[in-house]
Amino acid sequence: MTVIPKGYHSELSLYETQKAIESIKHIFLAKLCAALHLVRVTAPLVVDPSIGINDNLNGVERPVRFDVPAIEKDAEIVHSLAKWKRLALHTYDFLPGKGLVTDMNAIRRDETLDNLHSIYVDQWDWEKVILPEERTDALLTDTVKRIVTAICGTLDELKWQYPSLTTELCRDVTFVTSQELEDRFPSMTPHERENAITLEKKTVFLRNIGGALKSGKPHDGRSPDYDDWNLNGDLFFWDETLGCAVEISSMGIRVSPESLDRQLTLSGCDDRRSLPFHQMLLNGELPYTIGGGIGQSRLCMLLLGKAHIGEVQSSIWDEETVQICKDSGVKLL
Repeated sequence: MTVIPKGYHSELSLYETQKAIESIKHIFLAKLCAALHLVRVTAPLVVDPSIGINDNLNGVERPVRFDVPAIEKDAEIVHSLAKWKRLALHTYDFLPGKGLVTDMNAIRRDETLDNLHSIYVDQWDWEKVILPEERTDALLTDTVKRIVTAICGTLDELKWQYPSLTTELCRDVTFVTSQELEDRFPSMTPHERENAITLEKKTVFLRNIGGALKSGKPHDGRSPDYDDWNLNGDLFFWDETLGCAVEISSMGIRVSPESLDRQLTLSGCDDRRSLPFHQMLLNGELPYTIGGGIGQSRLCMLLLGKAHIGEVQSSIWDEETVQICKDSGVKLL
């Protein structure tokens, strides 16, 4: 449900907001490519569902599927490009230390609509080839710090252009595992734990998402066939406008043949072993990689101090959300 903070008003006009969004996307992409040695590539909006490269997210979301008479097949609009990117690195012959980034646009029809969620998803999807011996916490930690530096550097340049902006971000990242968070806040829900630790530390990378904790439940769902659940995580910043933690990125070192084999069994997804993409992974035919997605609209929201994602992207909303925003003076694009 949408809740607009009392007394909220945008620091920028609609025109200024559009110009600022353009600046953010230009500045941050350049900083990200420089920090992680990435090259921008073109990516698909639709994929062939029979290959197994669409993102299954938590396993319950329904992709938008439609028939394509010209090829006598069905097609799916992507949920994300988590698996496609790894295949692309193989196809394009990327070498270790080099990677790709793309503008990913997706439709998630089952998304719950609120201040941070829309059925339209836009993010920078990136992926980088690594060596087998680089599948370590050290590499993951270094990569997270580089991304945070790029985000904070983008904010610095943005505030120079728009002095009225008051957003402040913490450059120092606190790293914590999902089990450590459950141990510290056992009576809280996972979402409440995220808010509690991010309120305290301001910038947090929450490690190890997907596997069951001591409570018997995972902190959050994660598809078993792209991230290694022991080498992944979510990046949160504290949002002063909304008074909550905002997840900006989900990322991780990708599954090896061994961890894929284990996670498919743990998640009850052994049927995926027969799909072409999964067979290539299990046979060791794809490069070892690290990758993730960084929300474009969410980053714009955070840096611009916006209260609703509809202030930085054009989508469709339920009547209640439209009315709440209208009553609060929030202008949806």
